[in-house]
Amino acid sequence: MPCVAASGTRWSVRADNVVSPYLEFVRGVGRGPGLGTSPDVVMLTRDMFDAIEFDAAASGDHRTAAEHMISLAATGTQTEEFPRSEALLRAGEQWLLADEPAAAAQEFRQALADGGAAFVDPRVPLARALFMMDKPDEADVLIEQIEQEKPDDPRLCDLVAELLVERSDLQGALRWATTGVGLCLGRLGPAGIRTHRPGLRPSRPSSPPTGIRRATAAALAALPDPHRPRPARGRL
Repeated sequence: MPCVAASGTRWSVRADNVVSPYLEFVRGVGRGPGLGTSPDVVMLTRDMFDAIEFDAAASGDHRTAAEHMISLAATGTQTEEFPRSEALLRAGEQWLLADEPAAAAQEFRQALADGGAAFVDPRVPLARALFMMDKPDEADVLIEQIEQEKPDDPRLCDLVAELLVERSDLQGALRWATTGVGLCLGRLGPAGIRTHRPGLRPSRPSSPPTGIRRATAAALAALPDPHRPRPARGRL
């Protein structure tokens, strides 16, 4: 039977009356006087999208999360901290988790067209989506484009190496992982001190990202014996 609140108002617990936690979060974040021409203007923030992702991870409903992110990207106001391109990338990732590579590819392409800053080159997740869509030739073209541009971001090399390990392209994965390690070590100056701008304290050398180490180990372990590097003589 329906429940009765203390005030006498009747209410029920039908699903359409339940507000998702991330919807409540979005309604309370990035709004208010001074943030736009209307109190209902939503400013895109990283915390907002993190909350949507957390809710999707808990519920398993990545499709709804993707649709909500797309709506926010279309109607919200981007900020320097969180540009629209990153919002589109995050939506694409949710489509991948929902096993909807075609929808994911569309968002990654929009992120590319937007041209804004993002936490990763959109071509890497786009290549992943194309592989899932059985379009390896298109995906390979994207990876070759990135390689020809000689990227200087170890994180990017990490992501490509992991993708190629998943595709069983072990020699390609090893090449990308090796490049990533070289980029980390290449940041050192002549005396083993990392080069830095005046006024900044020198820091210790970067360690290769965990993904690069994992991709390197997996690629080396799976390569045929003739391709594996042999230990130097006289070393244990």
